[in-house]
Amino acid sequence: MNVTYGGTLPARSLGSHRLRSLLWGLVAFGAAGLLFSAPAVRAEDTLKIGVLTDESGPYADASGAGAILAAEMAAEDFGTRANGRKIEVVHADTQNKPDVALAIARRWFDRDNVSAVVDLPVTPVAYAVQQLAKQSNRTVMITASAASEFTSKNCSLVSTHWADDTHALAAGTAKRLMADGPADWFFITVDISFGAALQRDATQVIERAGGKVLGSTKHPPNNPDFASQLLQAQASGARYIGLASVGGDLVNLLKQAKEFGIGQDGKQSLIAFLVYITDIHSLGLQVSQGLTVTSGFYWDQSEAARTFAKRFFAKRQAMPTKDQAEIYAAVTHYLKAVDAAKTDEASAVNRQMREMPLDYFGTPASLRGDGRLLYDLGLYRVKSPSASKSPWDYYERIGTISRTDAFLDAAPGCTEQ
Repeated sequence: MNVTYGGTLPARSLGSHRLRSLLWGLVAFGAAGLLFSAPAVRAEDTLKIGVLTDESGPYADASGAGAILAAEMAAEDFGTRANGRKIEVVHADTQNKPDVALAIARRWFDRDNVSAVVDLPVTPVAYAVQQLAKQSNRTVMITASAASEFTSKNCSLVSTHWADDTHALAAGTAKRLMADGPADWFFITVDISFGAALQRDATQVIERAGGKVLGSTKHPPNNPDFASQLLQAQASGARYIGLASVGGDLVNLLKQAKEFGIGQDGKQSLIAFLVYITDIHSLGLQVSQGLTVTSGFYWDQSEAARTFAKRFFAKRQAMPTKDQAEIYAAVTHYLKAVDAAKTDEASAVNRQMREMPLDYFGTPASLRGDGRLLYDLGLYRVKSPSASKSPWDYYERIGTISRTDAFLDAAPGCTEQ
């Protein structure tokens, strides 16, 4: 019997078994045709970059949605493809918990074929993911967590550290201020490893320069009341009060210091080591004016920085923090390295990242063998309301901290793992 595919086949002209066989054959043939005519995109055809960040907690303004945007902008500006592969940015909220971050990163590496992770606020989170990436041979770019140990005792050849680290923030700032002559200090320090590192690094520089640390006091994270700590600092008579705190705690510290009149009589100065421009925006210039700030990025520091910042602002309605800017720089450099190395294999890409020249928003920078990004930092004073000419015009540059003063020397063995 002849079968015409364009007509209708009466059911009674074939036995039920033969009819079922014919129909299944046609279905299989059609499915095969669809597979050959429209091949699916394979996972290995996509280069995935994961932004592990704080999307809902105390660092969401400094990182969060702005961090994701910065990574997406880097991918778009690069051309959406690297080494012939489509670039995809994925993201997740760590909740600032190492176990949560580890579970996400493990799934990304083992199941979702994520090649690189960026951001990582909070030191324990960054350390956990850095160690997992080392075991999994994936790339990690730490742009938020500031501990200098990421390129010393915890260094890794598949990890790079882009953030202003604790040594640069504390020791670099203290050295620059102590250049005007020995002075006394008092520290208000958050009771976590980050705060201890800031105070330790600054103290070493202060004492070498002939200054003294008259005392210090600690506070727990998420502390609502700083009256006791501020009264101790005020009573010490120290010329500089070092605020080794961050995020919401630092904002509350500065607000309450204003209420106590600290730093307004010219006898004592508040020195904040890790400040984001979003903190200043939240405080307002009336409260934060006169504060000394150290930062590797400020949106108005160069023409290249202004160009990036204005584009970022158009999408976010806020100027980029230094963490968000560093994400843009890190992802851009990573994609260039993937293109040059012709692979996303972490060891090869990180070797290429260390060898390639790097433009850091209009100024030269370099990645050392241990993964430390080297650049000069700016020392700024927060403007008074009358000195600010426009929204987000917050900083006046008062000095430069050279990369040689800012960053520790490479630790032995950290470039030869």
